Amino acid sequence: MDNSSRRSLLAAALLVSCFGRLRAEEPASPLRIGLTPVFLDDQVAFLNLWRSYLERRLGRRVVFVQRGSYREVVDLLRQGQLDFAWLCGYPYVRHRDQMKLLTVPVYLGKPLYRSYLIVPAHDTTTHSLLDLRGKVFAYSDPDSNSGYLFTQYSLRRLNETPASFFGKSFFTWAHRKVVDAVAVGLAQGGAVDGYVWDTLALSHPELTAKTRIAERSPEFGFPPFVARGAVAPAEFTAMQAVLVRMRDDREGAALLKRLNLDGFEAGSPAQFDGVAAMYRTVSNAN
Repeated sequence: MDNSSRRSLLAAALLVSCFGRLRAEEPASPLRIGLTPVFLDDQVAFLNLWRSYLERRLGRRVVFVQRGSYREVVDLLRQGQLDFAWLCGYPYVRHRDQMKLLTVPVYLGKPLYRSYLIVPAHDTTTHSLLDLRGKVFAYSDPDSNSGYLFTQYSLRRLNETPASFFGKSFFTWAHRKVVDAVAVGLAQGGAVDGYVWDTLALSHPELTAKTRIAERSPEFGFPPFVARGAVAPAEFTAMQAVLVRMRDDREGAALLKRLNLDGFEAGSPAQFDGVAAMYRTVSNAN
């Protein structure tokens, strides 16, 4: 072999070696977390802090992917374009064969919450859904348990449908906007996440003061964090551990306080049996 050939082979070997090192040193792809709009006024600032917190503890880049509805987030998760998502119990029970329960938030000491039926504050005569026959009603999201499914279930038990019972109903696509709609009189009643209403009562008492809680639902499993079905076990375990341990350090506890949560726990699919039962009832009636 002549010197020219030797030099060519050496150059090729060096190129392969360098390429191999570059591939070995490439950072892992970011963990993608799906969210729907939250009620925080400073949600961009909060999410930046939360992302930084997660990245330092996971040793991975984290990207929050926000969409305007649960359905959009669910579709991305099912398509493998998200690794994790903070959903509602309703889409979780509908698609749990394609998802894994990661954690359940703990609120007021329990991994549970309620749906609130709210009306304008000046309405002192409405005490249940029955009193809203023929009225205008606001839902949050068609894939929300507290903002839609529970009301549908209640109507089915009355042998009614939204079209037969309400004069008009509409979606606001956010729990905060349900409160806004009822507060300003666009709707005479609305279904809202009780945790969201309670939290708004702390941060915006002037808004919730324009509404009144007419009825509270039974308790249901709190909207869960889920993982896509094919997520790597190591990624699942790491993310679960970081969320569950948030309450144990000062920075994590401060973030939880801004969310008005006590923490996260591993949770159990059985916590959503009540939601699943309502889903079956509503589905069988269609």
